[in-house]
Formats: sequence, structure tokens, C-alpha cells
Amino acid sequence: MNITKVEKEQGAALLRIVVEEADYAAEVEKMLREYKRKANIPGFRQGMVPMGVIKKMYGKGAVAEQAYRKASNAAFEYLQAEKIDYIGDVIPAEEQGDFDFENNTTHEFVFEYGVAPKYDVKLTAKDKITYHKIKIDKKMHASFLDNYLRRYGSLKDVDKVKKDEALNVTLDNGDMRIEEAYVGLISMSDEERKPFIGKKVGYKTEVNINELYKSEKQRASILGVKEAELEGINPNFSLEITKIRQFANPELNEEFFKMAFPQGDVTNEEQLNAYIDEQIALELKRESDYLFTFAVRDFLIEKANLAMPTEFMKRWLYTINEGKFSMEDIEKDFESFLKMFTWNYIQRQIITAEEIKVSADEAKAEAKSLAAAQFAQYGMPNAPEEMLENFSKNLLENKEQNQKIYEKLYEQKVVESVTSKVKVAEKAISAEDFAELAKAL
Repeated sequence: MNITKVEKEQGAALLRIVVEEADYAAEVEKMLREYKRKANIPGFRQGMVPMGVIKKMYGKGAVAEQAYRKASNAAFEYLQAEKIDYIGDVIPAEEQGDFDFENNTTHEFVFEYGVAPKYDVKLTAKDKITYHKIKIDKKMHASFLDNYLRRYGSLKDVDKVKKDEALNVTLDNGDMRIEEAYVGLISMSDEERKPFIGKKVGYKTEVNINELYKSEKQRASILGVKEAELEGINPNFSLEITKIRQFANPELNEEFFKMAFPQGDVTNEEQLNAYIDEQIALELKRESDYLFTFAVRDFLIEKANLAMPTEFMKRWLYTINEGKFSMEDIEKDFESFLKMFTWNYIQRQIITAEEIKVSADEAKAEAKSLAAAQFAQYGMPNAPEEMLENFSKNLLENKEQNQKIYEKLYEQKVVESVTSKVKVAEKAISAEDFAELAKAL
């Protein structure tokens, strides 16, 4: 077997691999014997088909498969032995000639690979990356406080609809009468609430329940029927408001503080406001850290200025996707793909050079943190330890989730490594400006 490396333009290279009959003959013979053992051909008993017939039927395909396998394995072994770093995968080259597996015994396979550019970035304190910190304003504080207090609030009767009250209504279409049906204005858009604004108990109107309750499941529940039975029901109902209730935040008294903070660390309104600001700061830090990762990414991509083998990468993407995407599709999204791919490539170089590791304990802690955040979203800010353990275990046992957790932790460590070497300039900006910046990045 003979291997020749040929450099191409734009960061690609070819491997021309000549495979002789001696390289693949034994594997072909073994393959044909297996065919002979299993062949079920009319006129012959199983296992008794003459080898000549087997070779005539399967010989060409066996040679093609085994010769290609030898050449493909040789390509990867060569790159490994020569310590050649490459981009993507090794793919069949456009320069590949025709094959004659029936008459020839020597075959040339031509593979192409993208030459990995050298990453050689030296970071110093002269390098500057901006960390954008979101300022906490009064509006943000009030909104977060209101959302927090809602956990401990209650519904109270009011005499008129103002905005997002909860309504009890009677629905009647002549055939069906539903009393104490629920209509939640909080889940409606301003336009959908408009007919109810200013109305009082006793107000009557005509409604289409298909518009009032968008989901079939909700309509079936309100009407007390099965979803399959909805089609036969007249959707035009008269509606009468029988009760209007407004969500009210709790009074900030001793009873509330004991219920919300049983540890006794918050006992008055001043401490509550400080606690709310701390929680906002934690949430905003996650947003700022997330955006800072993009800032580090763009900084390193620009500073490294790597000459990626872009034309090869497009051919590679087309090849590995086996025709699922056209070259036009690949061109359309290529710039965003290239940025993501380059960032991942840079991360791997830093991880290798600095021997960055992520331990199983770190992965477990991250999984538990994700579990806690998930439970908090569903109104369980203090989920039991056993529940967190079980949920995090399930996350780590899921191959896709496990990979995401490790990738996130490696990325965090890369960002920390970069941060330790450069100057990080902190800049306070409004939430609106931060949103615009995030959109741009």
C-alpha cells in the first residue's frame, strides 16, 4: 500500500492511497466464504454453491468493500502516525477517479481533509474584554417583588374588572348550562380582555367558547365533556359574570415573614427589599455571564484570525449530511456555523494546552443546580435533597444532557482561564441596552 499526501489550496489536502491485491485479498476471500456458507441459490443446497458462482455474483462488490475499507483505515492511521491535526472528517475527494473492481487489482482511493490551523494566541493584561453588568432599576425591583409576593397572595372579591382579574361566570347555550365556570383574564392579551374591562357582576354578553377557551382540553374540562364530544356542541353561549376576584399581594406583617422566611433571616420590609435585590443580582449575573461568554468567544476568534479551510468544510457538511441539505442551504447558514465551529475548535486547543479537566463531582453539582432551577420554575424553590439527587442522576444518565453539562462546564473553565490572563473592564448598562447588545451578539 502506498500513501501520498498532496497539499491543496485554501487549507485542504489530499491523501492518494494505492491499494494492491495483496492488501485486501485475504479479507475478500473470507467475505466470499461467508457468502458461500449462507447463500441460498436455486439449484444448489445451502453451503454447496461453487465458489466460482459466488465470485461471479459477489466478487466485484467484495473487492470494492474491502479495498475501500483498507484505504479508509490507512488514511486515519496515517494522519495519526504523522500527528496531523485535521478539521471535520476525512471524506472522498472530488479528484477521485473511476474504479474497475472487476478487471483491475490495483486501486487508487483519493481522500480529502481540512488542515487544522495553528492556534497560537498569547494573552496579556493589555488585552481587554468588557463585562456588561445590568443595573437594577426601580421598575425591575417592583416587578420582581410583585412576582415574589404573588407566591403568598390570595384572590379577593372586587366589584369591577380592571385588568387581569379572575372571573366566575355562568355559560348557557340553551342546551347546556355551566355555572361557576372560570375565565382567567391574566392569560389573555390586552385585545382579548378589552370586552370585559370596566364590567361588573351581573354583566351579560354573548361569546363563542372556541374563542374564549383556545384549547380543546380546556373547553372539554369547562363543559364537562370528552374532547371527542366538542364537535357536536353549539359554541355560541350567553355569559354572565357572577364573581370578580383580583389577585392581592399579602400584607407585609409578622405572619407573612414567618411563612416566607421560616429561618428568620428576613423580618421586615427593608430586609425584604435587600433580599429581592440580591435575588435580582444573582439572576442578572447569570445573564451577564452568559453574554460575557459570547464576548470572550468573539474576542478570541478575532484575535486568533484562524485560516479555516472553509471550502473544504462546505463540501464536508454536504457529504456527511448525505444530501439532506443543498449547497445553497449550507451557504446560507455557513457564517453562523463557522463561528460556532471555530469557537469549539479554539476551546479544544485551550483545554488541551492547559490540561483543563471537568470532574464527575463538578458535573454532578451542575446537574443538581439545573434540577434546583427547574423545580424553582414550578414553584418549588426549596426542593428536597432526595428529589434533586434523583433528578440530577437522570440528567447525567441521559447521553445528550450529560454531553451538554460537560460542554457547559468546559466552556466555563475556558472563559475563566481567559479572564485570568486579560483585563476585564466592567461596564454597567440598562436592561434595555443589555437586550440590544445581546441581540447583536
